[in-house]
Amino acid sequence: MEEALPLPYILDPAHLQFDAVISFIVVVVITLTINAEAQAFMAALLGDSRTGAKDRFHFNFLFHLDIWGTVCYLAGGFGWPRPMSVDESKFKYPGLYTFLTRLAGPVANLLLAGIVGSIVALMKIVEFNPLVFVMLLGVNVTTAVYNLIPLPPLAGGALVSALMPKQMDKIKWLFNLIGPYLIVAIIMFERIKGELPFKGYLNPLVVAIFNYIKG
Repeated sequence: MEEALPLPYILDPAHLQFDAVISFIVVVVITLTINAEAQAFMAALLGDSRTGAKDRFHFNFLFHLDIWGTVCYLAGGFGWPRPMSVDESKFKYPGLYTFLTRLAGPVANLLLAGIVGSIVALMKIVEFNPLVFVMLLGVNVTTAVYNLIPLPPLAGGALVSALMPKQMDKIKWLFNLIGPYLIVAIIMFERIKGELPFKGYLNPLVVAIFNYIKG
């Protein structure tokens, strides 16, 4: 019998199980690696190609781990990889192409969720418990949807940065600097108070997409 999966999926410190912890770690590693490598691919496709960059085309998750992004996965069920460096001078349209590069991450997570959804369907047919794959599906959908939050380094934050005029470069720099800390602060506030400004809007979307893909 398939177990129900709470969304967003977050480890329960009061009821930690070894297999659940290991599964979640593997799921997070896959999710953030796919996100980062998709950004690398899009950046190269749009003109910022480079050889020997440690954050590109190696699928070594150790180069993609971000402290605050990992904290968010543990506390909020979503997060981000270490921000990939982008040379905007190599882009024909710097603001737009930078946004498209960041957007490639959550799009890849959504595509992976679709593939995993097919695997889950096949495993149900052979009556095998697909809980780990359901977890992978849930975390990827959650990561994709929560990238709508308009704070960097999420895709929504990249869109806000792209819309800022040249005269606001200093504000943009500060915005990108404090973005991760604001996200962590919001998530911690939600964990303590049970309230999250984006929760009421994003969680129903996470559940709807998850249920549609899972079938």
